Amino acid sequence: MTIRHVLLDADGVLQTLPGGWVAAMTPYLGERAEEFLHATWADELPALRGEGDYLVDLARALDDFGVQAPLGELYAAVWHSIEVDPVSIALVHRLRAAGYGVHLGTNQERHRAAYMRTALGYDDLFDVSCYSCDLLVAKPDPTFFERAVRRIGAVAQEVLFVDDHGPNVEGARAAGLLGIRWTIADGHQRLERLLEDVGVRVAARPPGA
Repeated sequence: MTIRHVLLDADGVLQTLPGGWVAAMTPYLGERAEEFLHATWADELPALRGEGDYLVDLARALDDFGVQAPLGELYAAVWHSIEVDPVSIALVHRLRAAGYGVHLGTNQERHRAAYMRTALGYDDLFDVSCYSCDLLVAKPDPTFFERAVRRIGAVAQEVLFVDDHGPNVEGARAAGLLGIRWTIADGHQRLERLLEDVGVRVAARPPGA
């Protein structure tokens, strides 16, 4: 079946956290930054499914680690420290110019999702946005992709999914989507070759781009 829609992950595909999570947390936790992140990532899982409030869990964890910085300041400095990749965004526009529906499929708790929707302009950029906190299920669960496809208004075989995390790609494939693993570090020329291999041809780059 012909691909008519492209569903893109956010972190690693459209955007990065400059220096990574550990570097972002180091000013607040020093040498314990990595320990803190590994200890708290599991706490985020319910929030990714739209359950509870991640800031409540984060505040508790920071207190356990003796961090004195205001919660709002730390959250903004780390979770909002997003660098949007301009070439990936240009590719979104080129895909749309070629006639594809272009959509967002990402695991996010509701506070970071709200920031991405508004401050990053993703609500205006994508035809349909599928945040795990809204779908009430997180990747790599195939149910995430089944709900995303319904929200898009397509059938699974018409949707190509691009993600930097292998298990998420496998989850998409289990739900009947075509899946590609790719990350910004691989280079956009490689992504365009992968897209062409599955019959997705993007519009040409504007002159000088």
